[in-house]
Amino acid sequence: VQLQASGGGLVQPGGSLKLSCTVSGLTSNSYTVAWFRQAPGKEREGVSVSGRNGGMAWYAGSVKGRFTVSRDRAKNTVYLQMNSLEADDTAVYFCAAGTPILSSQWESRSYRYWGQGTLVTVSS
Repeated sequence: VQLQASGGGLVQPGGSLKLSCTVSGLTSNSYTVAWFRQAPGKEREGVSVSGRNGGMAWYAGSVKGRFTVSRDRAKNTVYLQMNSLEADDTAVYFCAAGTPILSSQWESRSYRYWGQGTLVTVSS
């Protein structure tokens, strides 16, 4: 199983980026995919969760209304569209796949498979 995260970069405040997480080795719709991020000196935090069938999505309060998660089943890829980016969004973003129960989907330990991380820097 491999997760390949990409799409990070440098963007000005108010700008947008779209992250991609391509999953190989897992059957589409059999797993939950989450995006986590970790800023320098801070703990890893959950950003968004895409449910197994892709129909349900959850967001952290800090990104709700600005970030959107989506799935392309044919490509086995999960996207994170990030709009109205702020300096506080600067972090390394990771995608993770697993089968967490609903009450633990925001816990990083619930995910067995992880991508390598992609750096998002929001700065003028």
